[in-house]
Amino acid sequence: MSLPPLTEAAGSPGQAESPGQAESPGQAETSARSTGPALAAPGAVVAIPVRNEAERIAACLRAIDAQTGIPPGSLGVVLFLNNCTDATEAIVADLAPRMSVPVRVTHVTYAGAHAGWARREAMNRAADWLGGDGMILSTDADSRVPSDWVARNRAALDRGADAVAGRIALDSDERALLPPSLHWRGEREDLYSDLLTEAEARIDPDPHDPWPCHRTTIGATLSVSLAAYRAVGGMPAIALGEDGAFVALLLAQGLHVRHDPAILVTVSGRLVGRAPGGVADTIRARCEKPDSLCDARLEPVPRALFRYAWRRRLRRLHAAGRLGTERGWARALRITEADAVRVAAHPLAGHAVAEAERASPRLVHRPLGPRQLPGQIRLARAVLPAVRLVTRFLG
Repeated sequence: MSLPPLTEAAGSPGQAESPGQAESPGQAETSARSTGPALAAPGAVVAIPVRNEAERIAACLRAIDAQTGIPPGSLGVVLFLNNCTDATEAIVADLAPRMSVPVRVTHVTYAGAHAGWARREAMNRAADWLGGDGMILSTDADSRVPSDWVARNRAALDRGADAVAGRIALDSDERALLPPSLHWRGEREDLYSDLLTEAEARIDPDPHDPWPCHRTTIGATLSVSLAAYRAVGGMPAIALGEDGAFVALLLAQGLHVRHDPAILVTVSGRLVGRAPGGVADTIRARCEKPDSLCDARLEPVPRALFRYAWRRRLRRLHAAGRLGTERGWARALRITEADAVRVAAHPLAGHAVAEAERASPRLVHRPLGPRQLPGQIRLARAVLPAVRLVTRFLG
């Protein structure tokens, strides 16, 4: 099921402090402990922010404990419990010592807590545990990862990625309880997103993220090398969209993000969640307003193709050092001279393209409504063979 507000790897990255366990005003850390086998410096650490997940935390931890295809003793888990008022703490205290992987548990009470802050705190503690090298993985306490989750993420990093984003699927039993209109919309959004993603990957290819790929960015399944995590200052401590902002930071810095379609994590289909703006809020909003607009990237086919073609051209002009010496691109995109100078001044292509999209009135996103999806799906299917043919010759 498509959950658009969570799938756009773009937007304002916010301000992120450097990694570490910086104190937050009013924060009171009540306890921290380690359980399970002793492990000084694992090769990978799973970071999980947790708040009132008594119903789901056991399934989440058992799924992590069932990982295969990784060396024994190479994995650790960080649980960052914040503001828990249910039985979560007791369940963790009972289960963690019986797991085959070591678990570090922190309990915090903090009135200013929010999802981005909690994920950052969890990932910072994972980074500190790794020491000088390794992989940080992020998931959620209401998620269940597949048994090859760590191994697949590790393999993608070994192939040259700096970070890996997976996909999500709603729990099948909970999904069955949702209204038919939500299924209809979700299936068509997923299909249209895949069609646009293929067109984008062929017109403006990223050699480090080739087709087949996807555009989901969600904290339930992210991994990143420790070096890349530190290079961008860690997870942005923003209240909403921290996962997308984090990936945007990585891409803007020229780091390599692989959107691996083979990595699929099961998430809750509940309507009342723990984090504002999360999956539960998205599902509930779609139930209450079935005609609400789609995600910004799900725009009409002609506008999407126009955007991808200009991204391709701008990257090539930047690589050739011609953004600052030519202005035809700026006139065509109706970008002012002052904005064109700012675009051309960016040393990284990702920054330049993002700045051009912000500055150009011709590149404003105009998302579809759900009733427009069937027609745009038909159009995308009709033009995609031509896109494949032309891009094969263009290279």
